Amino acid sequence: MKNKQRFAMVSVAVIIVALLLEAGILKYVNDANAYRISKVLLDRVVTVLDKNDQSEEELIGSLKDDYIVRAKAVSYIVDAKPQVENDVEELQKIAKLMSVDEIHLFDETGHITSGSVPKYFGYSFDSGTQMSYFKPMLTDKSLTMCQDVTPNTSEGKAMMYAITWNEAGTMMVQVGLKPQRLLDELKQNKISKVVSDMPVYKGMEIYVADADTGLINGATDCDKIGRTFNNLDIPTDIKESDKPTVSQVSVDGIGCRCVIKRDDKYIVAVTIEKSFYMTGNVVAILVVGIYLVLASCCMMHLFSKVMKEKYEKEKLLYTSNTDALTGCLNRHAYETDINKLDLKKEWIYISLDLNGLKRINDTYGHAAGDEMICAAAACMTAGFGKFGKVYRIGGDEFAVIVVQKPDEFDAMKNEFDSSVSKWRGKNVDSMTISYGCVGSLEEDWENIYDIAKEADRRMYESKARYYRDSGIDRRK
Repeated sequence: MKNKQRFAMVSVAVIIVALLLEAGILKYVNDANAYRISKVLLDRVVTVLDKNDQSEEELIGSLKDDYIVRAKAVSYIVDAKPQVENDVEELQKIAKLMSVDEIHLFDETGHITSGSVPKYFGYSFDSGTQMSYFKPMLTDKSLTMCQDVTPNTSEGKAMMYAITWNEAGTMMVQVGLKPQRLLDELKQNKISKVVSDMPVYKGMEIYVADADTGLINGATDCDKIGRTFNNLDIPTDIKESDKPTVSQVSVDGIGCRCVIKRDDKYIVAVTIEKSFYMTGNVVAILVVGIYLVLASCCMMHLFSKVMKEKYEKEKLLYTSNTDALTGCLNRHAYETDINKLDLKKEWIYISLDLNGLKRINDTYGHAAGDEMICAAAACMTAGFGKFGKVYRIGGDEFAVIVVQKPDEFDAMKNEFDSSVSKWRGKNVDSMTISYGCVGSLEEDWENIYDIAKEADRRMYESKARYYRDSGIDRRK
């Protein structure tokens, strides 16, 4: 029972530690993903804002950069949520979210394996002139490419495609856009329009404020336009840097992780509510928790089964080697143990026999005789049990083998003799025990049984002296 309780406590502790560790890992991973997505959005916002005031020629050039950013953004999203890789419906949602018309996923050989447009599956860089433009991607995974407006291979419609490798270098992510629609969209110079049209997940917001006043000029949540960063608890004392600053803020009472970047004209902030990953975290922790509980139950069952088998074996072994009346080792254990003794090492063999047991049984009954036998065993255990083993090898016949500290044998005998002389039972007033002792190194013995015979001989001499001195008729 104690082992079961201990195992259960350890299992609970392991489950708690595992869940805490999982929660910590999930938090770390989610924070890293949130930072990465926020940085992508920041880069995109900054890029768009920087390009708003440039000429049409520069704008065309910036389109390519923007499309590559979108391709990278899709790559990051697919890396962060690998389950969408082969989910056409989810990829279509991501395409809508990122304001692109098409998403295509290429394998390392340049074949389309997935995407938002199933009819293009199976096309490759060898399928036509338009697609062969991207062949350099196969030999240099550091490349990102964006194609000029070109009729596509499948239908000949004017499209622009941008492509990049994912971080692991296991697939290429391509986005395709109808250029005229995007040109019209990007040429709108109002910050409020630019920012409000930017795609974000639920729980994420983008804010663009004037660097000097902190006044919000653009936001994905249009209700926030006209307010200041100070009103939203978003810090404005951010230094200009290529690396975004991360802080914890509370926007209108909602806890958020805020990633902020500043340049000479704008302060751009991306906020992600702390509950953004909460559902996924709870589900993951719940699944792992259930798994660990089930695993612990199975282990507990197996542990209980093993312990039960061990207990049964030990019980069987104990029963086969233990005298039921006295709790001493029995004849079977005696025969097993004496054959393991080494005649070259020092040990002491004691043969013991109760005096007058037959008279006690005849006079007071077998209950009194059993009482005396048990008392004799207890005295032997008290005197010699710490240094050897006590065996009941017959009705009132015992043997003791002392293997530890034989040099202190006299003290052991004195304690034994004292406990015997002081004993008083319920049915019998006193008892005496005759015994004979033989040391293994007394002479050069041929075998262990010669030592046992000599101990018996000395015990019988002691018993004869007892009956002679007490005047008791041994036959009665």
